[in-house]
Amino acid sequence: MCGITGWVSFDRDLRSASETLDAMTETMSCRGPDDRGTWISGPAALGHRRLAIIDLPGGRQPMTLDTPGGTLALVYSGETYNFTELRRELTGRGHRFTTDSDTEVVLHGYQEWGEAVADRLNGMYAFALWDGRNDTLVMIRDRMGIKPFYYYPTSDGVLFGSEPKAILANPLARARVRLDGLRELFAFVKTPGHAVWDGMREVEPGTVLTLNRAGLRRQVYWSLETRPHTDDRDTSVARVRTLLDDIVRRQLVADVPRCTLLSGGLDSSAMTALAARQLAETGERVRSFSVDFLGRTENFVADELRATPDAPFVHDVARASGTEHQDIVLDSHALADPEVRARMIRARDLPMGFGDLDTSLYLLFRAIRKHSTVALSGESADEVFGGYLQFFDEEARHAEMFPWLVRIAEHFGDDADVLRTDVSTAVNLPDFLRESYATAVADIERLSGESDFEYRMRKICYLHLTRFVRILLDRKDRASMAVGLEVRVPFCDHRLVEYVYNTPWSLKSFDGREKSLLREATADLLPKSVYDRVKSPYPSTQDPKYAIALQDHAKDLLSNPSHRVFDLVDADRVRRVTERDTPQITQASRRGLERTLDLAIWLDLYNPEITLT
Repeated sequence: MCGITGWVSFDRDLRSASETLDAMTETMSCRGPDDRGTWISGPAALGHRRLAIIDLPGGRQPMTLDTPGGTLALVYSGETYNFTELRRELTGRGHRFTTDSDTEVVLHGYQEWGEAVADRLNGMYAFALWDGRNDTLVMIRDRMGIKPFYYYPTSDGVLFGSEPKAILANPLARARVRLDGLRELFAFVKTPGHAVWDGMREVEPGTVLTLNRAGLRRQVYWSLETRPHTDDRDTSVARVRTLLDDIVRRQLVADVPRCTLLSGGLDSSAMTALAARQLAETGERVRSFSVDFLGRTENFVADELRATPDAPFVHDVARASGTEHQDIVLDSHALADPEVRARMIRARDLPMGFGDLDTSLYLLFRAIRKHSTVALSGESADEVFGGYLQFFDEEARHAEMFPWLVRIAEHFGDDADVLRTDVSTAVNLPDFLRESYATAVADIERLSGESDFEYRMRKICYLHLTRFVRILLDRKDRASMAVGLEVRVPFCDHRLVEYVYNTPWSLKSFDGREKSLLREATADLLPKSVYDRVKSPYPSTQDPKYAIALQDHAKDLLSNPSHRVFDLVDADRVRRVTERDTPQITQASRRGLERTLDLAIWLDLYNPEITLT
């Protein structure tokens, strides 16, 4: 797990640009606190920051391989979980290895199979390889988009990096956000390939990009395909369990301390219980961590989304699985701290408006990093198995719209309301979302003979796996890597995703509940309390002190009416919220304050050029 960056310029020798490459590389020191390296040869320059996970002394990068036709140079971020099998196969084909790292396996795999190496990898990865045999840059991203990867075409080549900040450190990149970027900031939909920053793109998940003097070529090596599902219920449950056993076993491999993120929900509990059972085979105990807020359990108030606090269920799982558990308890002062908010915005490069959900995640990961370097997360199980309320909401099921947006204003408030009227009119989110939805559903293949209902549910599953989960994966990667913590996501294994995606909804919810396949596949591992628990989202603080702190920070901002944020945000609306009594601050009002503060910090950190065109 690392940070990668680079620059290809076919019209110049980049050996004279080493200082610029160093600057690009150093922007990602948090992603790779253990080591750094750069490599330049003529038109190609590669930079790497390393978080050492496997083969601590032997996995230094950029990693090179000399061949009769020229040098292959690789910068790699992520983990390849089947590297042991690939290494064995490559050894049988005559390859010789000098390290025990998965990076060297990928490098030799490219030498053997070229771009087709992507088809053989199981893992989370983003890597760039300079092929000196034909002066070609190859960029490959994992199937689900777990690891971030951005690029910025130039007049004679390309800039690339794990994060936009690496690219923006190069003078060729312009820190500008146009109207389509603003739409992306407020839409809560991840448009494939879009990077918000003007001129910048994402390497799309499951994609290979190759660049040579003839130009840029894109090839999709994996996508979510519709296939018939012929297994019955018992076989499907058994298959899910078999896959999960294999996935967790592979993802526990590391040469550094590991742990699990435990929320007391079905997903993290099942994953933690599997990890605990497997580690027990070698006499180890799994460490588990959860996030909680000061006084939340004692003063919890149920709402439509969260019927119960997490802590009692977390502790049930910790006892049942024998984990070495620790609650990370946060207070409202820390959650509202502008410095913490700034760190998270710097980590994400954008003001995404997640508020305390972002700051608490950052603080949780920062605390975990004192004990572990690798954490397993239950992220994406809701998207894979069908766990959200909108999967069961008739209005959301029938809406010609992204289903998670149908009640988002009702549940969380509409933070786009903070925009000035002229900005809101220019952004025109309703039309943008309608067009985005039409584009997204056009890619979905209907199974022959599939009923209207099953096809409708297939659409909802597809949209969550291609437009929603990527938002959450990016958030988790940025928050964790900002403190040098590697978070692995077992439920994103492409074999599991493919299999469960193609099970009909009647199987995904065979008992009338959410995530029926996952619940039954891990029933023998779960405490009854967790088995029976209804889905509860990631927790949000209910402490009124947090809202008071937001009001105070917003008042400070309003005292500077010339701040650039008021070119976008309606100052009068913000002022009215700051003047309310705390009990009158609704969820929508709170989100509006959080979004405003995020935008202001982002403008101060990045000083982007904003154009409404």
